[in-house]
Amino acid sequence: ITVNNKWIPELDVTYFFTPHIAAELVLTVPQKQNVYLDGNKIGSFTHLPPTLLVQYHFIPNGTFRPYIGAGLNFTRIWGADIANNSLSLDSWSVAPALQIGMDYKLTKNWFLNADVKKVWLSSDVKAAGVKVSNVSLDPWLFSMGVGYRF
Repeated sequence: ITVNNKWIPELDVTYFFTPHIAAELVLTVPQKQNVYLDGNKIGSFTHLPPTLLVQYHFIPNGTFRPYIGAGLNFTRIWGADIANNSLSLDSWSVAPALQIGMDYKLTKNWFLNADVKKVWLSSDVKAAGVKVSNVSLDPWLFSMGVGYRF
């Protein structure tokens, strides 16, 4: 079982506790994914995947500011219509997430950002409420953006 790849907008909100330590909340809009079995579409589901990460910024005052992060993804799944509703997915998936990224300072407050995140998502697949399988999505998330630091 596979799902389609997708490009989606996201909003990252980062709060710095110290110059080196920050927390980042990654938000997006609900996404509808198509589900395939052997290349044939067998259904879809909708999900909302916020992620909360703790980051370490190596050079917080430099022009080039690399960082790493680790945290959790909390994915809410609903509206599963798979194999004419004969299969369902768990409503929640809580999974680890890792991140590596960088900020590039443009002015005092503006910067460019790029990062890569790896999330290990999975959900039990059920038929008539009984687990029949497990599906792992395990996406790589690539982000680029412009940021403003207050």
